[in-house]
Amino acid sequence: MPDFSFFGFDEKVMLGLEAMRFEKPTDIQSQVIPEVMKGSDVIGCAQTGTGKTAAFLLPVIDHIIKKPETEKTCALIVVPTRELAVQIAQQLEGFSYFAPLSSIAIYGGGTGEVYANEKRALTSGVDVVVCTPGRMISHLNLGYVDFSRLEFLILDEADRMLDMGFFDDIMKIISFLPKKRQSLLFSATMPPKIRELSRKILDKPAEINIGLATPPEKIHQEAYVVYETQKIELLPMLIADRTMKSILIFGATKTGVKQISRQLKKENHDVDEIHSDLEQKEREAVMNRFKSRQTRILVATDIVSRGIDIDDIDLVINYDVPNDAEDYVHRIGRTARAENLGKACTLIGLKEQEKFAGIEKLLKREIAKMPLPDKIGQGPEYKPSGKKHIRKPKRRFQKRGRKTGTKRR
Repeated sequence: MPDFSFFGFDEKVMLGLEAMRFEKPTDIQSQVIPEVMKGSDVIGCAQTGTGKTAAFLLPVIDHIIKKPETEKTCALIVVPTRELAVQIAQQLEGFSYFAPLSSIAIYGGGTGEVYANEKRALTSGVDVVVCTPGRMISHLNLGYVDFSRLEFLILDEADRMLDMGFFDDIMKIISFLPKKRQSLLFSATMPPKIRELSRKILDKPAEINIGLATPPEKIHQEAYVVYETQKIELLPMLIADRTMKSILIFGATKTGVKQISRQLKKENHDVDEIHSDLEQKEREAVMNRFKSRQTRILVATDIVSRGIDIDDIDLVINYDVPNDAEDYVHRIGRTARAENLGKACTLIGLKEQEKFAGIEKLLKREIAKMPLPDKIGQGPEYKPSGKKHIRKPKRRFQKRGRKTGTKRR
């Protein structure tokens, strides 16, 4: 497909694409956009970075521009996190810059004034609403939301929403929507629970699968097999290369993220942290500093592993092995975006070897295990199956290490 003119978009959409510097559609855009424009329900399986946001935004914007004006909401986009809601709202604003289209992002964590603004938008009939489930439920329960003329329901990162326990909220939101509508569901993975959800809300959907659970070849992947106490000692060595201007470190819990950030700050590293304890304004400020490279290192929980569009991260470090193999793909998918190269390192603790073996099984390849620097000492053997050879590291400072915990964030 040569360019976006193939789809017959309105001139205002084409101007928006030009302003956003979109030249040629990606694979998922080439397949999803025609299905949406002909009125089909869609179930799309695609990992982050494939361009799926534009795949559903562009045909929805085009439809709204071409339809008769109405004071009712036309499209509802439901996402798992505040960060993703903001991200999609920003892209929507860019694509529709030249179009007479209104939109709002609705998510928790704001002030009473923010809530009042959301209520005004919902009662006046904003064209497109991007929301998180909990916040939308709170508005729906008060009875002033009118979705009677809604034409599009879009669920993005549906697998993540189900993992976070939003199934009942999603079904309650759907109970307020017209039965006659076009529904689009996007997920990075396609487990049985997503199939069950799709059967409940989609009508004979077109199924589109793009690059399921496969990291880009441009990502150089490596791992270090360590004792838990060795992780914090190894970390400064991994980030020592000053040519790496943007580094993202994932921890398993918010407690662990705070500990990592505190230690790096003690060593005079330029670092920020992001987790669920931060207020929304604080999160946005942290992300803006990282995107603009005012901050070199960001330590985060999985709150930013999906859906956040940052194109120039040089290094992703998994300080803790993610619980799900698919989450590994999303974490390291933060690097090697667009045409850039990237690097991903994972620190495999003794109790995390089975989880990492599951990642290698999903990827159908072994990740190179790198030797530890001499000053770190010897780590455990990588033996994910059977009895492990346990040997404590012979180092005078081994007692300094602290567990980062295993509680879910």
